[in-house]
Amino acid sequence: MTVLVIDGQGGGLGRQLVAAVKARVPGAAVWAVGTNSAAATAMLRAGADKAATGENAVAVACRRADVIVGPVGIVIADAMLGEITPAMALAVGQSAAARVLVPVNQCDNIVAGAQGLPMARLVQSAAEAVESLAAGGPGAGAQSGAH
Repeated sequence: MTVLVIDGQGGGLGRQLVAAVKARVPGAAVWAVGTNSAAATAMLRAGADKAATGENAVAVACRRADVIVGPVGIVIADAMLGEITPAMALAVGQSAAARVLVPVNQCDNIVAGAQGLPMARLVQSAAEAVESLAAGGPGAGAQSGAH
């Protein structure tokens, strides 16, 4: 299983997600794509198996991933202070991968119903969802077209 973690800005959330996914799904290949080099470097230092930067890296990695993990902004063009380009959001949205989106209420994108949990709990919840997907749990049929 290939898990793609996408993050931007300083890569703090991506760093936490990489570490949590590596701990919960040790057999997964964890790839990291940052919208900038600081984010990619932070995720690589957290244990990502591969890391890249930029719009084309997002597009290519989204075609190859089984699961995509990141803040909800990765599916919204111009989110994260403009770091998510329309092409990046499109690549994530059109990917056959299952998407695990962390409900971060920032940058004018408010997720109704998000409970304002601490970031550490949101990261653990995301890692639990990836673990469930890896074990064939809910949403595991995403690659077969069952969305």
